[in-house]
Amino acid sequence: MSKRLSIFFVVAALAVGLAACGSSKAPGIQLAPSGGATATSVAATTSTAASTATSTTSTSATATSTTPLPAALKTKPTVVVPKGPPPTHLVIKDLIKGTGPVATAGSSVTVQYVGVLYKGGKQFDASWNDGSGQPVALPLSGVIKGWQQGIPGMRVGGRRLLIIPASLGYGAAGSPPTIPANAALVFVIDLHAVS
Repeated sequence: MSKRLSIFFVVAALAVGLAACGSSKAPGIQLAPSGGATATSVAATTSTAASTATSTTSTSATATSTTPLPAALKTKPTVVVPKGPPPTHLVIKDLIKGTGPVATAGSSVTVQYVGVLYKGGKQFDASWNDGSGQPVALPLSGVIKGWQQGIPGMRVGGRRLLIIPASLGYGAAGSPPTIPANAALVFVIDLHAVS
């Protein structure tokens, strides 16, 4: 009975996820073009595979991880921007080390995140404020290079700070109106699940 009930919830969660596919796009997340090619690779290990549509899902609907999340991941973090000029390379700092499965370059991840501009610290995006308050599921191959390079190696249950130079973010084009040209970005990302 318990096994049938678990299978029912997984099937129901997949149906909800598929119904949402293509109907929402988390602001601030740049999906790869439908052809799969992204901007010229900065690192040889950066994936340029085609992405799928971003959909919102709750952590209870993700069957790939049963790792309990720390209590700190249940509240929106405050992002502290360091003083001084923005770095010219990607900065990765684990604020909370996870204990669950590890994200890889080919993973799809379920995350909560907050993004602020390095200059001035203004928030430009947060999954916490998208109306549902639920984590967002997306393939790493379809996000900005700073995420593609900064999330692999992170474990479920972890919270990571990424300081992303413009070259690994939105570059000279920016993402108007919220992200100006050549803007360095600061993200705090909570990893809820990987698949």
